[in-house]
Amino acid sequence: MSSNVPIREGDITAPTPQNTPLNQAPINQGLSRPTVPDISEDNEGEEETSSPTTGLAGNMLAGLVQGKLSGLIGKSSGYIESLPVEVKRNVEALKGVQVKQDQLQNQYKRECLELEKKYAELQKPLLDRRHAIIMGAVVPTPEEVKAGEEVSKKDDEEYKPLPEEIPDSTNGIPEFWLTALRNHVALSDIITDRDAGALKHLTDIRLSYLPSTDPKPGFKLSFYFSPNEYFENEVLEKTYIYQEEVGYSGDFVYDRAIGTEIKWKEDKDLTKEFEIKKQRNKNTNRTRLVRKARPTESFFNFFSPPEPPAEDAIENGEIDIDELEELEEKLEIDYQLGEDIKEKAS
Repeated sequence: MSSNVPIREGDITAPTPQNTPLNQAPINQGLSRPTVPDISEDNEGEEETSSPTTGLAGNMLAGLVQGKLSGLIGKSSGYIESLPVEVKRNVEALKGVQVKQDQLQNQYKRECLELEKKYAELQKPLLDRRHAIIMGAVVPTPEEVKAGEEVSKKDDEEYKPLPEEIPDSTNGIPEFWLTALRNHVALSDIITDRDAGALKHLTDIRLSYLPSTDPKPGFKLSFYFSPNEYFENEVLEKTYIYQEEVGYSGDFVYDRAIGTEIKWKEDKDLTKEFEIKKQRNKNTNRTRLVRKARPTESFFNFFSPPEPPAEDAIENGEIDIDELEELEEKLEIDYQLGEDIKEKAS
């Protein structure tokens, strides 16, 4: 069960509140929410409804989808079957050559990944310096400011240089990461007003790679938060795992994603909406207040990839093809978001 989502290569400009308008992956809004059925008086307390498609994060769906669709789309035209046996032999030989090409491409991609890891390590001191400036832990050097102003002049002909005498400050850059994420076209669509309160506490985003000793390559995004009223976690992580071999396109293929379980504080779960309703029992005619929770759109759904449907359910035709395609699209969006954050935050 895997996703044939190739890795898109992008630039790796460090994000600022001004230069982070990531716009490669549009977000589809309006995920369906389940209706809340009546409950019997025997079911006391808080009820929670759930939807298998809540949120934009995906999981290991695409391989299942491809397996189902291939039976419909990839059927032979009959051309190969009609060829003379001598020509069929040549076709099989081409497949054999392709096997060696695939092996070489897999080696190439593995070495590229190791090169990425090397330069990620070299960037760590710069990322530490970036974090210190954002948090106001250090005062920028004149050289850093001058280099930044040179960039601003190139970007904006009307840029006015800063005054030479500016008092030192430890203000840092308030709400830097919230601003940067909101400048991502796709992420801005899933960051709600309620999410903003929690994301104001986001202090850093870091990229790391899975160890080379792991059987499958991949990367991890770590979101660091200061103490807040929403959840107990200091770090929320999202790990993207690739398949061992590259796909037919020559790129790594996604296998699955794993997110941190968020330890929400009481009544602070941003991925759910709560409502209190009066319910009357049809048998006793008694009325009581029932508190219900239902899934809602939130940036923090990013850390909760939904479970894919069972493979046998797909093979037996129990899952609608249109539904599978919709889930695969959400999976693609999730992985594209991960790639965008990976390229821009590091």
